[in-house]
Amino acid sequence: MSVPSAWQALRGIERFSLCDWPGKACAVLFFGGCNLRCPFCHNAGIAWTPERHPEFFAPDVKKFLAVRSKWLDGIVISGGEPTLVPGLAGFLAQVREYGLPVKLDTNGSRPEVVAELLGAGLIDAVSVDLKAPFAGYSEATGGRFKPVAAQSCLTAMFGLAAAHPGRFMFRTTVTPHVSPRDLDAIRALLPENHTLTEQPYVQPSEEDSHATADTQTRRTRGDLVAGTHSPGDPESAQGQRRERPDPGQAVGRQG
Repeated sequence: MSVPSAWQALRGIERFSLCDWPGKACAVLFFGGCNLRCPFCHNAGIAWTPERHPEFFAPDVKKFLAVRSKWLDGIVISGGEPTLVPGLAGFLAQVREYGLPVKLDTNGSRPEVVAELLGAGLIDAVSVDLKAPFAGYSEATGGRFKPVAAQSCLTAMFGLAAAHPGRFMFRTTVTPHVSPRDLDAIRALLPENHTLTEQPYVQPSEEDSHATADTQTRRTRGDLVAGTHSPGDPESAQGQRRERPDPGQAVGRQG
């Protein structure tokens, strides 16, 4: 049985962002699917139910990247959790053909994949979301990432960061369950010469069932493909669903 192309797992595109890679103007490609169920997830729609969102037509996305690459400083690969996607290495090899550096966003649960991508020269930077101190990981991830497993995986990620100076960034969304003491505990875990970026928690509105990270509030509504929670919303994936999404045009908002 053939493995589906990673392009088929794409569920969102942000055409232009100034907040997803500090100091760089970039495009963001979002993969659907995630192995965690964080109650404060800023992109729960495509992370938890990617099958409800339309796939992208790979040639259209490639055309978009070819045209926009001259105005961009980089490409961010996010999700969902991109390290779960079969064929990710081949996908990244194609993305790198546009001559731009690539950053990978990850929850840190698959350090072996990140190590492989770094070793193959397919990514230039890695941003790791740290949810809580190790003891709080089960609650912070909806029971999907137990403390022992979190400690093992993230310790491996910290080792990769130490081995690749200047390539890793670490961030935590300061939800109501994350205390100042928790933040201090998370900082204490980081390898030498690494800092923790705190993302303020934003209370979800009545129509949303999850919170958003602060970067979400700085994005123009409609810049990202993913579903809202209102099927009748003309800016939702349901309201603007078409045979194939146009990566050069806004369709919906971040889930």
